[in-house]
Order: sequence, then structure tokens, then C-alpha cells
Amino acid sequence: MILLALAVLPAVALWLLAAGRGLDHRTVSTVSLAASLVALACTVAAVVARPEVDRPWVPALGLRWQLGVDGISAPLLLLTAALGVAVVAHSRSRPPAGGTSSAFHSCLLLVEFGALATFLTRDAVLFFVAFEVVLVPMWVLITRFGDAHRPAARADAGGRFVLYTALGSTLMLIGILALVQAAGTADLTILAEAAGHGIPLHTQTVVAALLTAGLAIKVPVWPLHTWLPPAHTTAPTAGSVLLAAVLLKMGTYGLVRLPLATVPGGFARLAPALAVLGAVGILWGGLACLVERDLKRLVAYSSVAHMGFVVLALAAGSSTGLQAALFANVAHGVISALLFVVVGGLKERWGSADLETARAALREVAPRLGFSLLLGLAAALGLPGLAGFWGEWLAVYAAWSPAPDRPLGLLRACAVAAVLGTVLAAGYALRVARLVWSGARTEPRVEDARSVEWGVIAALVAAVVVLGVLPGPLLATTSSAASALVGAAP
Repeated sequence: MILLALAVLPAVALWLLAAGRGLDHRTVSTVSLAASLVALACTVAAVVARPEVDRPWVPALGLRWQLGVDGISAPLLLLTAALGVAVVAHSRSRPPAGGTSSAFHSCLLLVEFGALATFLTRDAVLFFVAFEVVLVPMWVLITRFGDAHRPAARADAGGRFVLYTALGSTLMLIGILALVQAAGTADLTILAEAAGHGIPLHTQTVVAALLTAGLAIKVPVWPLHTWLPPAHTTAPTAGSVLLAAVLLKMGTYGLVRLPLATVPGGFARLAPALAVLGAVGILWGGLACLVERDLKRLVAYSSVAHMGFVVLALAAGSSTGLQAALFANVAHGVISALLFVVVGGLKERWGSADLETARAALREVAPRLGFSLLLGLAAALGLPGLAGFWGEWLAVYAAWSPAPDRPLGLLRACAVAAVLGTVLAAGYALRVARLVWSGARTEPRVEDARSVEWGVIAALVAAVVVLGVLPGPLLATTSSAASALVGAAP
């Protein structure tokens, strides 16, 4: 009943929003907020009760409606549902530009519920369908509700988003079909328990290559990342939050559920290359942030670096590496959401996000926004006591002490590169602080965060601090599932 409510009630809300073309923004946002709150309540209940659904879907093909919750999906479900409430609440005082409020909030809900379905599903084909549901509303958010002053940039960002994600979806679908044909089932639980047994190693390698390549585009892994900065730069604040904190997590979650769990032998062959790409992405993202002029684009490049830590941890092949990736996934979701809410608010106040334009020092005119920006940047560089530290530190540790079948020298070199990446992160964080936070300038003045905006920011700040100070509950949640998954590998 919990999972049924999670599926049916949002569908009713979406129907009301789609049918209510004449509804004003306040009414639409109220319906959307109610739907997201119901989704959060159902998600919490599902994480606690751990229900399962297994019903026929396409009997002739052996496909089933299989839904469930485990230690790997539970944190991402909570993250998605909580951020769904946050973006809807944040948008209540900001009528969308470029379209109706009904269309805007319908897209937000579709992204949220498509992501929840992706994290719940236990069927490989259903996983693909749920994943694809998210992409169309995200494209609409970018191209229709993005930066109203840059229509050409919106069109370019939307075009890149479609081309890259369509290529990734094609590769992922071919890989899923090849996996199902080779294993004789689409049940992800059975596939993970088998851990590739019965599938020849060369077939595992081909399947793993297809799945990893398709999902690497969606993570994104360097050098397949070039669609991400334009999308973030032009997307509305709510779109940027969902893109960074939810869509990218779907890609890394897919890497865990599909190639790592189902064809571990083939994934092990690809792991060294993936580790190198992750390390290069960490350095590349840091270097780009050191010279980037647009603040939203800078945060986007920092996401490329953070995803580098996640794939490096996955490539290590150990239970510690998998836990590091899962923790870094959730931590980056919270940190990126905080940064994009703050930076999006600053862009609205400033009229642009150009760092080279002289502005009033945030510590003088907007101390709440300034403090939140500094804390988000500190968490992004992995400062101890904040959320980003544990994922990055554990990722480096896992790469330094990888699984026995991984090349030790190569992984340790990647670990060293990752540590250098944290130095670059400190450099660009200090650069941003110098340009927009420090100084004695008091003109032109901007309004500080208040009301709902400050409430959303404060909640994200609290989450960043709690994850940094108390990492134990999240690590305990993922521990047994991570050990079982990696331990199933031959």
C-alpha cells in the first residue's frame, strides 16, 4: 500500500496540474507542495518498512513490476523526496518565467517521481523506463524555464542535453538487452546474486562496457561531461538542484546496480580505465573552477570533480570503495543543492553570475547568503566536519588499498591525483570567497535570504553539518548491502 500510494497520489497531482491550465501560481504550487510532502511521507514509510512488490508486467517477455528498498537505495530515496519538497517550497515565491506554473511544477514532480521509481525498481528493463521518464521534463526545465535573457544558450544547452543523454540511453538499453539475453532474466536481485556466473567473461566485458559507457555519460565522467556546465548555467534554480542532486545520482546508482553488481568480472576489466578517467575528472574540474568566470558554471565543474571521486571509489572494487561512493553520492547531493540554491538566489539578485563584475561583499550586505556559500564551498573541498570529507577521504583510502584483482600502482597514482584535486578545490573556494564574500564594499546592496528561501538554505546547511559530524548512520545503512554486493563478486 505504501508503494501504491507513492505511485498513485503523485499521478493524481500531476493530472490536476495538467488539467488546471487556468490555475494561479499559488494554487499550483500548493498542490505541488502537497504532492511532494505525501511523497516524502510515503518514502520515509517505505525506507522504514522495506516493502516489496512483485507483479507480472509483460508475462510473454518475463518482465515484472518489481519494486523494493535496500541499504543502497534507501539514502537516495530519502534525498530525492526531501529535495523534492525543498525545490517546490523554494519555487512558491518565484513564478516561473517562460511558461505556465502548471507546466513548471508538473516537470518538477515528474523528475522527482521518475527518480524515486528508478531507485525503487528491481527489474532491469523497468529501471531503464523509469530512468528515461526523467529526461524529458528536465529538458523542458532547461529549454523553456531557463535563463530568460539567453534564449540561444538555452537552446544550445537543451540540444547538448538531448544528444548526450540519448546516446547514453541507447548504449544503456543495448547493454541491458544483452545482459537480459545472456542471463535469461531481468530481475536485478537474481542477477546480483549470480554475480555473472554462467555468463562468459568476454560477454560480461562487452555488457559492462556498454552499460558503463552509457551511464558514464549520465554521471557524467570526464571527458563526457561537456553537456553538464551549459545545462546548469541556463537551468532555473530548481532545475539545477534536481539535475545535480538527483539526476547525476541516478547515473552513479546505475553503475552500482547494473555493471558492478550483475557483471562484476567484466566491470573489473574496465575498472582501471574508469579510475583514470575519474582522477582526470577531479583534476580537470578543479582546474576549470580556478579560471571559470560564471559562478553557476563553476559549481557545475565542481560537480564533475565530485563525480570523479565517486567513480574512483567504485573502480577500487572493495566494500570500502562502494560505501565511499554511496556516501559521496548523498553528500554531493546535499552540498550541490545548497550551492545551487544560494548561487541561484545570488544570480537573481545580481542579474548575472559573472565573477568579474564588482559587487558588494556578501559578508557586509547578505551575511546569511555569504555564510551559506562559504560553508557549501568548504564542504565541497572536503573540509573535516562537513559532509564532503567522508566520501572523498574514503574514496582516496579505497583507491590506495584496492581489491586484490585491481592494479595497485595505477590505483595509488589515481589516489595521489585525487588528493591534488582537493588542493585545487581549496584554491577555487578561496578565489570565490575573495571575489564575492570578502572586502568592505557595500554597494550595490542586495537583499539577504529570508522567509522560505532562508528556511530551505538553513535545512541544507544543517544536513551538510550533520552528515559531516555524524556519518555513522548513513555508513551503517549502506554497510551490509555494500558488503553483500561486493562479496558476491567471484
